[in-house]
Amino acid sequence: MSTETRRAGPGTRITLHFTVSLADGAVMDTTRNGEAATFTWGDGSLLQGFEQALSGLAPGDRRSVFIQADQGFGPHNPDNIQHFPRKDFARHQSLEPGLVMEFTDASGAGVPGVIQSADEQWVTVDFNHPLAGRDLNFEVEIIDVRPADEQGVRVV
Repeated sequence: MSTETRRAGPGTRITLHFTVSLADGAVMDTTRNGEAATFTWGDGSLLQGFEQALSGLAPGDRRSVFIQADQGFGPHNPDNIQHFPRKDFARHQSLEPGLVMEFTDASGAGVPGVIQSADEQWVTVDFNHPLAGRDLNFEVEIIDVRPADEQGVRVV
């Protein structure tokens, strides 16, 4: 095993702790109170801008990353808000605003939607990502970097 410090980039598997928050400081997600996250560079599991900001980081490195909405989950798209007849939902189902439900798209894949409103005739559902249109702050700490094809991940 080489004593050379491995750095995040193509061909690596990275284990890190992160906190993502909005401009007002509201924390949207964090791994700080649990298990660190692991991903393979380029596997599509991270926002491209966030992944690029990790380039060259080594275990022990920390970084703050600001991602503008258009580089994150994109703008909030009004075309992703749809209206469904109330009769399409279970008769006694509670459809409170903020409820996340699983829907099926035309290809049969599951798609999450957030109930915006519901009355006796219509249910309005937002299919935008909950962070669409929001600027994001990421705080990250690199725990481990190893070759992507190496089995297992060592967390130090």
